[in-house]
Amino acid sequence: MAPSTSVHPFRRLLRYGHAYRGQIWVASLYSVLNKIFDLAPPVLIGLAVDVVVQQQDSLIAKWGIESIRGQFLALTILTVVVWGAESAFQYAYEVQWRNLAQTLQRDLRIEAYSHLQNLDLAYFEERSSGRLMAVLNDDINQLERFLDRGANEVLQVITTVILIGGAFFVLAPGIAWMALLPMPFIIWGAIAFQKFLAPRYAEVRERVSLLNSRLSNNLSGITTIKSFTAEDYEVERIRHESEEYRLSNRRAIAYSAAFIPLIRILILVGFTATLLYGGLSAVAGTLAVGTYSVLVFLTQRLLWPLTRLGETLDQYQRAMASTNRVMDLLNEPVTLEPGDRRLPVSNVAGEVIFDNITFAYRDRDPVVANLTLKIPAGKTIAIVGSTGSGKSTLVKLLLRLYEVDGGRITLDGYDLRELNPQDVRRAIGLVSQDVFLFHGTVAENIGYGSFHASREDIIHAATIAEAHDFITQLPQGYDTIVGERGQKLSGGQRQRLAIARAVLKNPPILILDEATSAVDNETESAIQRSLEKITRERTTIAIAHRLSTVRNADQIYVMEMGQLMEWGTHEQLLEREGIYASLWRVQMGLRVIAQG
Repeated sequence: MAPSTSVHPFRRLLRYGHAYRGQIWVASLYSVLNKIFDLAPPVLIGLAVDVVVQQQDSLIAKWGIESIRGQFLALTILTVVVWGAESAFQYAYEVQWRNLAQTLQRDLRIEAYSHLQNLDLAYFEERSSGRLMAVLNDDINQLERFLDRGANEVLQVITTVILIGGAFFVLAPGIAWMALLPMPFIIWGAIAFQKFLAPRYAEVRERVSLLNSRLSNNLSGITTIKSFTAEDYEVERIRHESEEYRLSNRRAIAYSAAFIPLIRILILVGFTATLLYGGLSAVAGTLAVGTYSVLVFLTQRLLWPLTRLGETLDQYQRAMASTNRVMDLLNEPVTLEPGDRRLPVSNVAGEVIFDNITFAYRDRDPVVANLTLKIPAGKTIAIVGSTGSGKSTLVKLLLRLYEVDGGRITLDGYDLRELNPQDVRRAIGLVSQDVFLFHGTVAENIGYGSFHASREDIIHAATIAEAHDFITQLPQGYDTIVGERGQKLSGGQRQRLAIARAVLKNPPILILDEATSAVDNETESAIQRSLEKITRERTTIAIAHRLSTVRNADQIYVMEMGQLMEWGTHEQLLEREGIYASLWRVQMGLRVIAQG
């Protein structure tokens, strides 16, 4: 993640929550009203004691109700109203806070994920998917848990302190200070614990992200783990990460759990002081018995809820650690600024020019340097070369997954940086060596990106890609679940689904990035037949290692170390007796050996 800013995470959360201020105010009002009515029963008890002791001289009698029966009947009605209002506002604040927490959680996750999609590929290459999943899932859930309960707890504690503190100074200013004496120490302790726990919960969040990262990687690589019989090794690594997570939590728990016992001692001081000096004052006649009863109950109601500050602070610190991680993600700058010029797919001819471009991955030497390459509209060109020569990098730059460091790339004469990236990518169909299929049906994967395509269109695309026959032999045909990343299908079958997906998209520019490098000869022949159909009358860029798959291209470019070394037709390059001719002879020799 990007480094945290100096702004406190709670302020960062408040800035984000500005859009929800109406819901926050309503929820806060319900919390405060609930606490007001929750604090009323001790007052009612004091009034009842006052009626028993003072009878016709009680406080209620001064309201005009002189009979004892009438006074208790009024108290009964008042009690029903108070308890009913308390219950109603408790229901209201719980519904409001929980719904607010769910809404903010949903919106924050969507915004964070949407922002994540706008970041360039370099960001993802430097971070594991497990760490990002921890932010999008665990951290946002942690924030939701605090809003669900913690925010209400804080508001109700503040309301309790204000109301009861004020009541003490009105009813018995002489002993009010005794009840309130522990308050500064409790508040100081809460702030000290908050600062003390903050780095410990930051460590907890970091540990859980590392654990998630390990689990995510292992689940993705389960085939490799099994094939190398590394199950015990991986279990041990998960055990280590889990133990580190447990220990970091244990350290935080050890300190947070100490808060409540310490607070209890401070509460005892205030309660016993009120009990002793208030009782002596009541006996001496300087304090009404009913008032004394109210003060005893209110002292407990004032100080006892403060024990929950430990749990609330625990939730708060966990939430603030998570808030920092989520906000850091949202603050990650988008380096690929979208252009505002629109270019509808129907208007794309497909001429692509790499004009003196230079590009280097972060902290590495340039992969491509001062390269110029023109791809005419409607033609098929091939780019060949050894591994690491920069072929696939050109594809990523054309899709504007990365920004060129120097020079420019144009599409139909427009600089890609001027164009809306969505328009550029809609105009390009990519069939890569590493086919990614989503967990879903065959039809859903073919129709991915062309979400409004009919079943007939999907079947037609699959037929052109020579995938229809094998699809119909699957257990549920086009409704067969392919598994995560298409693991239930062979490599050749996944390639043909990728081609069908490109056919359905019907882009003016088609990119084939090593589309047949990992399939057998029979599958390669089938794929080649389908490619011959779909490359007609559209710009086609074929990145290839197997030279036999691109020999019929209109132009072949040979790259080495990020530079164009040769170009021409297959025959011209063979006559030149250069790099291409050498590669051709090697591959043909190997092919003869393989066939022999």
